[in-house]
Amino acid sequence: MRIGLYPGTFDPVTLGHLDIIERGCALVDRLVIGVAINRDKGPLFSLEERVEMLEAECADLAGRTGCEIIVHPFENLLINCAHDVGAQVIVRGLRAVADFEYEYQMVGMNRALDDTVETVFLMAEARHQAIASKLVKEIARLDGEVAKFVTPAVKDRLMTKLGKV
Repeated sequence: MRIGLYPGTFDPVTLGHLDIIERGCALVDRLVIGVAINRDKGPLFSLEERVEMLEAECADLAGRTGCEIIVHPFENLLINCAHDVGAQVIVRGLRAVADFEYEYQMVGMNRALDDTVETVFLMAEARHQAIASKLVKEIARLDGEVAKFVTPAVKDRLMTKLGKV
């Protein structure tokens, strides 16, 4: 069984994330979505809320793609999380060239820690390349429209969380 790990904060999950998840499913039999417990980032949504959103958004995706999708919170090193879930590959999404520099460093460090786990980069679809969770939250805070960037269910949760409904 080919197992992939797609890590991120997912605060909140965007259409860009869902695009990478769907295309990552074409590469593996099981895709583990690693939800990072990153206290330094100070997420808007709790870990439990981010896990719930991902599980809800991926429920029909698993059936459509035939890929088993598991949402798995983690707080350890990414390479250790890959070991914990049995992943042979780490799936990362790229939006722009700026993402590549950071990701390039991460791959180098992860390969130094364990050169048996590969990293695969998937470019976001053109219509999703500008989407970043941080920007989605800022647009919503400032009363902008976020329907182009997240699903209706995530939009509702975001607006509720920000006290906009």
